[in-house]
Amino acid sequence: MEVKLAPVKALTNHRLYDRFAVWVRDDLKAEPVDLVVGMNKMPGLDAYYAGDSCYQHKARTQRSAWYRLLPRYSSLLRSEQAVFDAGAGTEVLTISDAETPIFRRYYQTPPERFHALPPGIERNRTAPADRRAIRRRMRASLGVGEAECLLLFIGSGFIKKGLDRLLKGFKALPREIFARTWLYVLGDDNADPFQRLAVRLGIGERVRFMGGRPDVPDFLFAADAFVLPAYDENAGMAILEAMIAGTPALVTENCGYARYLHQARAGLITPTPYDQDTFNAQLAELITSDQRADWACNGRALADDERIYQLAQRAVDLFEDFAGSPRTIAKIEGKDA
Repeated sequence: MEVKLAPVKALTNHRLYDRFAVWVRDDLKAEPVDLVVGMNKMPGLDAYYAGDSCYQHKARTQRSAWYRLLPRYSSLLRSEQAVFDAGAGTEVLTISDAETPIFRRYYQTPPERFHALPPGIERNRTAPADRRAIRRRMRASLGVGEAECLLLFIGSGFIKKGLDRLLKGFKALPREIFARTWLYVLGDDNADPFQRLAVRLGIGERVRFMGGRPDVPDFLFAADAFVLPAYDENAGMAILEAMIAGTPALVTENCGYARYLHQARAGLITPTPYDQDTFNAQLAELITSDQRADWACNGRALADDERIYQLAQRAVDLFEDFAGSPRTIAKIEGKDA
């Protein structure tokens, strides 16, 4: 693999993206390639891996009208248009069905340009034969007793993934449940504002911020429940990780992979539009329900579905198809398709 570092700098992220796109365009003119694949939205892509949600939709539903007057908005919008406009021609690899209709609503992207990918989960997230031993060892190291409940939140991007919602729900637990419950937060993000929120809510002594961790599977085996009350989540790989680890989950309906949880009956889903009181009640149910054993068993059964591990192979197959298409070949040869 040849790695090139783009020598571009800027004071703002959106200007950096713009300059990076220009540098890539000029570099490709000097040294053409068979296929240009992007993980960020930008002009000149043959294929885009759609890991992010629709920027235009977020700008219009989660921001004020003033936000759309900023240079950042116009810059990022142009990049998204370059990928999704009806005449753009970029092939789009999607990791969930949740965002496809939203992109099509704003850009009228032809449906045949969307290509669904399976999740691509790591096999080490599946529950091993010694799962119970790992659970006991991990809980002992954390000081969590078997009679206590360990709630788990996973993911960088605490704001987007709704950690504030979870802290409020944790505060609202009935006293007898709260007194025996711990919340562990895993993720490489700025924890300071959420630690302060936990203190203001009076729950700081029951919440542990662990930072980024290499032993996420062990935490999943040790946990009694996983919670992801996201504001915006295109997929939510941690949902599947929790399921195949046998950890019942509570997630918001807008998470792309919430459908797997629903189909498997491996936990609870908070409907949209989001209501904090509904979530609070479901959080208590997640901890106390007599269905917990069934949820755990149903989630672990998903590990037997080979399709959830095949993202990379499916993507490679698609890239080979794209590179062999007349449009791509004509682009490489400098002709009109």
